[in-house]
Amino acid sequence: MTDAPLSGVERVRADAAARGLEIEVIERPAARSLEEAAELLGISPGDIVKSLVVKRSDGSYLFALVPGGRKISWPKLRALVGVNKLQLPDASLALAATGYERGTITPLGSTTAWPVYVDETIAGRRVSMGAGEHGRSLFVDADALIAAYGATVADLSDPE
Repeated sequence: MTDAPLSGVERVRADAAARGLEIEVIERPAARSLEEAAELLGISPGDIVKSLVVKRSDGSYLFALVPGGRKISWPKLRALVGVNKLQLPDASLALAATGYERGTITPLGSTTAWPVYVDETIAGRRVSMGAGEHGRSLFVDADALIAAYGATVADLSDPE
């Protein structure tokens, strides 16, 4: 008998435990906007972190963590990574790269441990992010997340 594959949230919890990272996973209703999600979670939109999987021209990926109300600054991120081309992959490539559907993506439990880049505005805060499944969010101390992944912290976003 083979073991059933872990669900997205089980992968998140297992990876967090392996890294000694404390997380809180909560169930939540679907939200139609960043503002609605923040209201449902009782936090400000800037405390919701988008985990974006970014494709490099060599076919590898990285995670860019950007707070709500901000977007990736492609020139800043390209300079930081030292490449001249980056792109957001389509949904099927993002799923193949991480094991997660868009809207649930997180570095935690990703099927491949891609490098993590974190916007500097997240440091020092307790943030919410995708938890590997629709209808769930996780809360984590951003500094502990950064340490657990050896993430690169830099100015990589602009206001939306």
